[in-house]
Amino acid sequence: MKRGAARKAKLQAASPARAHIDSFAHDGRGVAHVDGKAVFIEGALPGEDVELTYNAIRRDYAEGHVDRVLAPSPDRVEPFCPRFSVCGGCRLQHLVLSKQVAARQDLLMEQLRRLGKVEPESVLWPLTGESRGYRRKARLGVKYVAKKGKVLVGFREKASNLLAEIESCPVLHPSVGERIGAIPQLIGQLSVRDRFPQIEVAVGDEATALVFRVLADPSEQDAARVAAFGAEFGLSVLWQRHGPDSIVPVYPEKAVPLSYRLPARGLRFEFKPGDFTQVNQDINRRMVEYALELLDIDTDHDVLDLFCGLGNFTLPIAQWARHVIGLEGEKGLIEQARRNAALNGIDNAEFHVADLFQIHDGAPWIDRRFDRVLLDPSRAGAQEVLRYVPRWQAPRLVYVSCNPATLARDAGILVHQHRYRLLSAGVMDMFPHTAHVESVAVFVR
Repeated sequence: MKRGAARKAKLQAASPARAHIDSFAHDGRGVAHVDGKAVFIEGALPGEDVELTYNAIRRDYAEGHVDRVLAPSPDRVEPFCPRFSVCGGCRLQHLVLSKQVAARQDLLMEQLRRLGKVEPESVLWPLTGESRGYRRKARLGVKYVAKKGKVLVGFREKASNLLAEIESCPVLHPSVGERIGAIPQLIGQLSVRDRFPQIEVAVGDEATALVFRVLADPSEQDAARVAAFGAEFGLSVLWQRHGPDSIVPVYPEKAVPLSYRLPARGLRFEFKPGDFTQVNQDINRRMVEYALELLDIDTDHDVLDLFCGLGNFTLPIAQWARHVIGLEGEKGLIEQARRNAALNGIDNAEFHVADLFQIHDGAPWIDRRFDRVLLDPSRAGAQEVLRYVPRWQAPRLVYVSCNPATLARDAGILVHQHRYRLLSAGVMDMFPHTAHVESVAVFVR
């Protein structure tokens, strides 16, 4: 018997099975133990008894999905998206929102204890907001299925590289989420319909942009059809033929700058469709205010903002501090941050390009003392730059994180190597209905 056939036979022999769900995994799947082996089960909630089908059986663990819930959790709710069971864009729509937040908080605390060997002196109250139509940034997959003569646009299926066929998406901003069904119709009419791997979605306060990544040169007729689509739906549409520098507007002919506001600060930020901005602007606005409060800045303070991007935290900090320095590895974001500072009339913020994953001995910001430090790294965390913390002598650091595992690792470094206390930590619901965890931690010495 061939390996593939043997594997299929083994799965069929083991399925269906029954299991009691003990806990959550970090990716939002339920965890059970069957015959002494951990089983990660899509669609299961802690406390439930379920009947499952195995998707994979490995030496140390197995994977499966729920066929039937035998004893449901009181926290189970009906998903609001009809494609939830298939589409991998969301993982937790079947769990009441308050328990989603609690699960993220539990995961953060578990990671801090297990990986960082630290525990906060207090737990911050979670930031929560709108749970539908919140997503302003997304990467949609595109696939032309020649045998069916159709185009698929959307997110990957759960536990699969295949694209889920969706007509709408209730978590995407309505300017895109309610119009996804029209995009395959457009692409299907183009001469390069089989040369689109993805579409980048970027939504500002006043405009929405779609960047079509295309692997061949579109025709003039293609451009005309795309322009007509943009005009019909009020969308900015752009081509990306190669790297980020190759992005050019299709409609309108001159690219409309995207922007968002922080009303409480009276600030406006412009950005390009490919620039990093927060997915959830409702939470972002509140997160900025939260960070300012946690930093506890005085007017005579000098502040260092690491991984500053286009100045999302830097400019609000500048309104309170004597001076702030923003560091970021991407040159385009630093240039945009400088433009945003000028746009808002801020002259006490300076920005420098710095790869914060490399050694920077000799850089002017290395040996300077700072009163406050803010870190907002990518999922990789900030381990490399933490070696300079003793030089800055900052009595207070605020760390914003999108990955509790690297936050926990870095918290361990700050506490055990650099003698900080983990004063407080908590979560911010930046990504409702997903397994992603946005968090913030405050360190003092």
